[in-house]
Amino acid sequence: MNEALTLVLVWVAGVGLGAMFFGGLWWTIHKGVSSKHPALWFFGSLLLRTSITLAGFYFVAHGHWKRLLLCLLGFVMARLFVTRLTRTMEKPDGLATEANHAP
Repeated sequence: MNEALTLVLVWVAGVGLGAMFFGGLWWTIHKGVSSKHPALWFFGSLLLRTSITLAGFYFVAHGHWKRLLLCLLGFVMARLFVTRLTRTMEKPDGLATEANHAP
């Protein structure tokens, strides 16, 4: 396979891994805060997301540091994208006014 195409696919894989990791984190937070057992949600999600991400980095890098670095770049870019996306989704319609005095 062409080296440039391989590097593009490695970057895309990093973006996919990052979207899965940080999107899964966002989903876990929403499910975990309303659950009867939030610790189970958070711990289980952490193990699953980390395992998938590390395995993905291992298989994508295939022993090449350039691939690992490019995959990490895609991962970080996905973090920025998911953070921006989830911020715009959770903007409150109207902020509550703060009290001007202590209770």
